[in-house]
Amino acid sequence: MSVLWVLGAGQLGAMLKQAGTPLGLDVRPVDIETTETLPLGKDDIVTAEREEWPETHATKQLSTHNNFVNLATFPQLADRLTQKQWLDRLGLATAPWFPVEIGTTARYTYETLGDRVLMKRRRGGYDGKGQYWLKQSEESEIPEDWKGFAIAEQAINFDEEVSLIGVRGKNGETHFYPLTLNLHINGILYASISPLQRLNTLQAKAELMLSKLMDALDYVGVMAMECFRVGDELLINELAPRVHNSGHWTQSGASIDQFENHVRAVSGLPLAPIEIKSQSMMVNLIGVDLDYEWLNIKGLEIYWYKKEVRPGRKVGHLNFSSNNDDLLQGALTKLDLPTPYNEAIDWLKINLPK
Repeated sequence: MSVLWVLGAGQLGAMLKQAGTPLGLDVRPVDIETTETLPLGKDDIVTAEREEWPETHATKQLSTHNNFVNLATFPQLADRLTQKQWLDRLGLATAPWFPVEIGTTARYTYETLGDRVLMKRRRGGYDGKGQYWLKQSEESEIPEDWKGFAIAEQAINFDEEVSLIGVRGKNGETHFYPLTLNLHINGILYASISPLQRLNTLQAKAELMLSKLMDALDYVGVMAMECFRVGDELLINELAPRVHNSGHWTQSGASIDQFENHVRAVSGLPLAPIEIKSQSMMVNLIGVDLDYEWLNIKGLEIYWYKKEVRPGRKVGHLNFSSNNDDLLQGALTKLDLPTPYNEAIDWLKINLPK
């Protein structure tokens, strides 16, 4: 049996390995810093848990393998310039934007996009990193080292942040999870809820948007589309050509989670329609220590990443899944986490279906 290699050995790679085990698949996440010569077979398959990677001994071996699924797609979506160009080319709604060039001035930026503009580094940057706000009221200027290496986006006064997780097989077959409602604090995802009946009216629109992109790229596997909801419209904020944090709730709330779907798709195995088992919510564990007392809370599942705990670092997540609304509300009442989790827990209490 061929091996499924995963470029990257973080928590996403670990969860892909976990998903492949019941299917009898040999999934092997690879630390990009390893100097080991990998025993790659000609029929093996390669996928990735990250959009971009440095050239190392390990990544050079994996990225030159003939069966690296989506290899051509990663650099196009990892660069925010080419990602935005794809959205524009396909007529998919996104925030007004332009590339920040060597000669771009703050005045031009304000005249073109308004008095609040978010600059994003073209490459890298996540969880609020790699971003710089330009505010005309503060007479902000563009740092010289951002010119030529960033895009500028108009600030969007959105109502909510939502995401769609979809999977596409090698034959073009697609399946989608319900839209997920997300809360970010300081640019970091803290909590998610899915499904929500009030988002159903946007589901078909979101699926058409993500389908159009995946089909155009001939993409295979799971892709995440993060959007701003502005009234009844969706604006695409970011795309992730991989399994995604906002889809972690599927591990407990769906008949097949995003990780198994990705493994199936890239391995050429049959996909299956997704059935939602229960109401779910997810809480990211960011810079907090593991507490096994959480296991006393009904409906809670712990996923701990075995990382060193540091401020601002994602070290695990908690999934809650139940068809008993009172149980979910009660679980939130019992969950004891430091600031700013009070904001996340209050948000979950308000947005969970009553």
